Amino acid sequence: MTDFILHDINSAPEKSKPLLEASIKALGKAPNIHAVMAEAPGLLEGYQRLHQLFLDSSFDAEEITVVWQTINVEHECHYCVPAHTAIAKSMKVDDAITDALRNETPLPTKKLEALRDFTLSVVRDRGLVDDDAVQAFLDAGFTKRQILEVVLAAAQKVMSNYTNHLANTPTDRIFKKYEWHRVSK
Repeated sequence: MTDFILHDINSAPEKSKPLLEASIKALGKAPNIHAVMAEAPGLLEGYQRLHQLFLDSSFDAEEITVVWQTINVEHECHYCVPAHTAIAKSMKVDDAITDALRNETPLPTKKLEALRDFTLSVVRDRGLVDDDAVQAFLDAGFTKRQILEVVLAAAQKVMSNYTNHLANTPTDRIFKKYEWHRVSK
């Protein structure tokens, strides 16, 4: 396996330095995923930007968590599932939602389950989602805008999940208590 550097401000390429500084300012330190992505400044910048755009989407905190964790679990991301568990806690998302996502068990509402189902369709079918799945999503109370916002999240999560697989990104100490391994498949 190729070893990737966990960059800091001193070792990062010039174009990544301000991006890492922004992470440190916002989070107190640069998470390991940002430290790895710093090797490719465009990747880190794109990831940070898509992250913020998805946070600014029309989804609420619970729905954001459902989309992110559904993709993380489907991609079996050893880094992002624990990280997004911590993020969900910081967003005050009910642990029952996070646990259901991590364990692939039923979510507490039909609407959230419809969101997970649609997100899985987008990921598994690589955007070639059938009309019935789209209609079920809309019938659950979601919008056409939100169809496209799931695509936005999928693009962001491909960046992080794939990077973590390739780099075997070490889980940050603060996320280790949320370590995750897939229960089923």
